[in-house]
Amino acid sequence: MPRVHHAAAPVFDTEVPVAIVGGGACGLTTALQLHTLGVACVVLERDSFPSGSTALSSGFIPAPGTRLQTSLKVEDSPELFMQDIQRKAHGTAAPELVAAYAHAIGPALDALEQDHGLEWQLLDQFLYPGHSVHRMHAVPEKTGAGLMSRLLRACDAAGIPVLTDAKVTDLWVHAGQVQGLGYQRPQGEVERLACQVAVLACNGYGGNPALVAEFLPDMKEALFAGHAGNDGTAILWGQALGAGLSDLGGYQGHGSWAIPQGVLISWALMMEGGIQVNATGQRFHDETQGYSEAAVHVLAQPGGVAWNVFDEPLNVFAQDFPDFLVAQSAGAVRRCETVAQLADLLQCAETQLHATLQSVQPGQDALTGRVFQRALQAPYYAIKVTGALFHTQGGLAIDAQTHVLATDGRPFANLLAAGGAARGVSGNAVWGYLSGNGLLSAVAGGYLAAQRASEILSASNGSTGE
Repeated sequence: MPRVHHAAAPVFDTEVPVAIVGGGACGLTTALQLHTLGVACVVLERDSFPSGSTALSSGFIPAPGTRLQTSLKVEDSPELFMQDIQRKAHGTAAPELVAAYAHAIGPALDALEQDHGLEWQLLDQFLYPGHSVHRMHAVPEKTGAGLMSRLLRACDAAGIPVLTDAKVTDLWVHAGQVQGLGYQRPQGEVERLACQVAVLACNGYGGNPALVAEFLPDMKEALFAGHAGNDGTAILWGQALGAGLSDLGGYQGHGSWAIPQGVLISWALMMEGGIQVNATGQRFHDETQGYSEAAVHVLAQPGGVAWNVFDEPLNVFAQDFPDFLVAQSAGAVRRCETVAQLADLLQCAETQLHATLQSVQPGQDALTGRVFQRALQAPYYAIKVTGALFHTQGGLAIDAQTHVLATDGRPFANLLAAGGAARGVSGNAVWGYLSGNGLLSAVAGGYLAAQRASEILSASNGSTGE
């Protein structure tokens, strides 16, 4: 249980200008940008190896106006990106954060490339749901694990200390200012670290069943496919500090978690023409609306399962996605030469399944309103999936500079938060999640937190004549 001490600071073991809690994409981006700005910091990571939610994701980051996007003559802008975010969230995303992140994410990716050697590719073979243009960026591995590996290598090259097996358990706050924190080491001892600025880049609450049941009742029985570190520590600290909480009903689900293999199946298959059918062989939603809300639709089906169905051209297309190759190697992808074989696999009536497949024709589908470009042809491929909770999108209330806000709206002077610890830009419901919003908040938020931390330190040093 995290502890907040409202008392004068104790004797600390050591001191650092900026302490960053959490070694995922948010924490490492914060650290790398601080290094570029000439500010010393330390990253405290609870696990033996930094991975977090980022390593479990596809690692795709939406960004407008990057050097790469511009070089490929893709016309985009922060304003268009903002429109896409708010369209998906039905106008309910925090406007100040939407604007801040949409304007910061391009410079953040360019800075990681130019200052720290990260290599970006633009995914221009398909559009993820809700995006007007091709703006998804990925490292060459096209995985979240690949992104984490490159961020960690950059931190190592920059000489940034990333302390692992360092679970932060205590915060000391006096007169509204964070004085320092305590972190537990493997042997159980707690070391105390003083800091001038603290950045919470730690976690959401998807791995805390009690908080999920309280704030996300639709997902209380859902499989949690996120990182175990999402235990709600940031929210519990916030409550103890008197911080505000926002958008706790927002989260990223995924309607394509292969079972029993436990592997994510890229939603690009659905966007390019694949369909989902339930145990009776019927479609039940417009698959192009988004993979997050698809989790709820899938869980509402008999047994809480569905089947992704696609054909040979889509199977060839999917070979470019590492996660799909993992699922394929694990035996999740099943090939059926005929409708009869597919019906036998799904254990449904062949006549119903045949009618479902026949209804997939070029044009607008009468059942869901989805627009198809072509029909599916034998042989067919099928993957059994369920809906899963990946990560939450609500958390500590923050302003556009990533300051944590008290319940009365006043900012904590030297406490910042971003990524999973803070409110995101998906509004307060599952349908508000635009593809990539999680890493958008992590990377843009980390970039902005670093800039703000540097400004706080400059102001402090100037006031003391240093």
